[in-house]
Amino acid sequence: MIVEVESSENCETSFFARFKEIRPARPVQQVRLYDRNPAGEWYWVTGWSENAQTPACVAYAQLVEDSGAGMTHLVYGGVYGLRFKPINIEEPWNLESPHQWGEAYLSLASDRDLRYAD
Repeated sequence: MIVEVESSENCETSFFARFKEIRPARPVQQVRLYDRNPAGEWYWVTGWSENAQTPACVAYAQLVEDSGAGMTHLVYGGVYGLRFKPINIEEPWNLESPHQWGEAYLSLASDRDLRYAD
């Protein structure tokens, strides 16, 4: 599988990588991140696309083999990457929100840090 992300207002970093698929991709709605809290905090996640009217799109998580990290749960979204927001803030997806940010992709060691949509 190939993940390609173009730089955009959502995510300034472009990204291109090839991964070996281990399991099929599944839609994902939330991820637990440890950047701000060592115990982890849950965030909404969406893919970000080029569609100006509805840029939010499905984000997926997939177990893949990464030559540098071994097995990893790769979270990826639209052509412009992923967008995150805290689960305790109820607001629409918006590039102008100070509570939201974009990333090209996310690599997680465990699926305990994923909440799937299905």
